[in-house]
Amino acid sequence: MGNMQKLIVAAIIGSSLCLSGCVISVDGDGKYGHNSDWQDKEQKNRGVIAKLEPDLSLHDISMRLGTPDFNEYYEKAGDKFQILFFRTQRISGDGVTTKDECTPLIFKNGLLAGWGDTAYSLIKNH
Repeated sequence: MGNMQKLIVAAIIGSSLCLSGCVISVDGDGKYGHNSDWQDKEQKNRGVIAKLEPDLSLHDISMRLGTPDFNEYYEKAGDKFQILFFRTQRISGDGVTTKDECTPLIFKNGLLAGWGDTAYSLIKNH
């Protein structure tokens, strides 16, 4: 094999190796990216939570956000409280979702009464 043929073969092999290692995905909106599932979930959850309104039912939220990462329930002074936690941010790269990586949604007697850390702390402390 001549030098020119060796260069051509090396260029072809080099190009194919680069192409096989370079993967770009295009999502349904035509956006390029390489987000993992948890990043997509966090982004979706933040988008839905940003558009919430008080007095939505637990069913409405379940239809919009799916299964929560954590779920708490208690009764206080005749009222029933349910707090659903949905992952919205990454704190640690350990692969385990913790409550500090979630946004709490507070339901009082089945209706959305508040969301976020401030609302959760007010409920917990009273």
